[in-house]
Amino acid sequence: MIKADYHNGEREMHEKDRIIEVFDTTLRDGEQTPGISFTGEQKRTIARQLDRLGVDIIEAGTPITSKEEKEVVQHICDEGLSAKICGLARVLPKDIDACIDCSVDMVHIFVPSSAIQREHTTRMSEEEVKERAYEMTRYVKEHGCICMFSAMDATRTGLDYLIELYKTAEEAGADILNVPDTVGVSEPFSMFKLVEAIHRAVKVPLSIHCHNDFGLAVANSLAAVKAGASEVQVAVNGLGERAGNADLVETVMGLNSIYGLKTNIKTGYLFETAKLIERFSGVQIPITKPIVGENAFSHESGIHAHGVLKRSDTFEPGIMTPEMVGHRRRIVLGKHTGRHSIEKKLSEIGMLPSKEELDEILERVKELGASGKRVTDDDLFTITEVVTGEVSRHERMVTLKELSVMTGNNLIPTASLKAMVRGKECTSAQMGVGPVDAALKAIQEIIGGEIGGGIELKDFRIEAISGGSDALAEVTVGVEKGGRIITARGVREDIVMASVEAFINAVNRLMQG
Repeated sequence: MIKADYHNGEREMHEKDRIIEVFDTTLRDGEQTPGISFTGEQKRTIARQLDRLGVDIIEAGTPITSKEEKEVVQHICDEGLSAKICGLARVLPKDIDACIDCSVDMVHIFVPSSAIQREHTTRMSEEEVKERAYEMTRYVKEHGCICMFSAMDATRTGLDYLIELYKTAEEAGADILNVPDTVGVSEPFSMFKLVEAIHRAVKVPLSIHCHNDFGLAVANSLAAVKAGASEVQVAVNGLGERAGNADLVETVMGLNSIYGLKTNIKTGYLFETAKLIERFSGVQIPITKPIVGENAFSHESGIHAHGVLKRSDTFEPGIMTPEMVGHRRRIVLGKHTGRHSIEKKLSEIGMLPSKEELDEILERVKELGASGKRVTDDDLFTITEVVTGEVSRHERMVTLKELSVMTGNNLIPTASLKAMVRGKECTSAQMGVGPVDAALKAIQEIIGGEIGGGIELKDFRIEAISGGSDALAEVTVGVEKGGRIITARGVREDIVMASVEAFINAVNRLMQG
């Protein structure tokens, strides 16, 4: 456990005794990510998920922006969430009034403080900034709201003036002072010194808002907490202006697992929250992204996989497990795969090849991986059947018979599908956001009705493996039931057919185990 002395006069703080508040700005700064625009209903869904996650404060938007934005913020305020709802405002009465009209719990006011911002954006003197900060902080407090004050571009503002400005807001009644690294130019050592100096000078709590222009937003946020900040401003998946904000998941788990600090976040919901934002934003989570990426707890190397199968903390942090964040550990097949990984996967479905057969299976898996292919579970099982001469002991539970899809400018994509499930002919018709979505929904309905629920599509990847408009499409899916995930692929000229084929292949293998 890390113990910190902040050298703040008589105020010595021990990190283990602190609870750090999490202020989420996915709906405000996160939506400022170029190319992202959430619908009103998506915003309300995100707000409910953030509340379920345990976020302390949700920055719902900037109500003065538009009529639609104001209505969404109002709707979120009406949700009756446990989290406090915050609206962003410039130091202008009309901006603050728009927030108050929505019945927000907190108004977050900001004013540019750096010389470059004052000279080229607001054209305000240092004194004018201080006067506006004081007046508008008082205005917020007179209307009965919690007031957060931000000196925008704080990390490029002279320290003496910055502290004067924060003291002015404090005197006016600000409840919390935010230190923004607006253009992401700070680094952890200078951030620590800056926040420590401000922390010494004021008595109200400090918040930190970091941007990721140099990839240091999370590190800077942790350094600020180390220096005395009691709140972190974050966005799910690190969304935000330019290179984004400090990532919620990474910041929270850094606080929890490395620093031993407490937050109110229910970490078991982190992975599902990240996936929800991925779906709504259209910004895919990189496979190597810490904690929530596909590869975060995946192992291919034989040495790594062997170690993890025996004891997970041999090649994982130990202080953070996949279960803690709602993720899963995966043993992935490829050119670096070892014998133990092969044996583990085959034993799960009762396949027990001899030592000589296992050597050949391993060699073929490595060859397939070396060719640049992603080796799926279905590939492994097929290779094993060929090497051992053992045809699958089970008949295919699901066989596709017919598939037709309708789509067009004025049509909702609809798929009609016929399949044999355990010898019974079944049909389904479903609509979706696209032809692939509609087709997969149709096959899922059939399978769910005949085999039982609980089968979920967990991963979907597509790539063209030849050129031209008639290119072969290779679709790889991961399908889960009861905590067990099977991967399989489909290859066709038709993307919809390749997708359905991959899904059915995965389900057939999944039901064999």
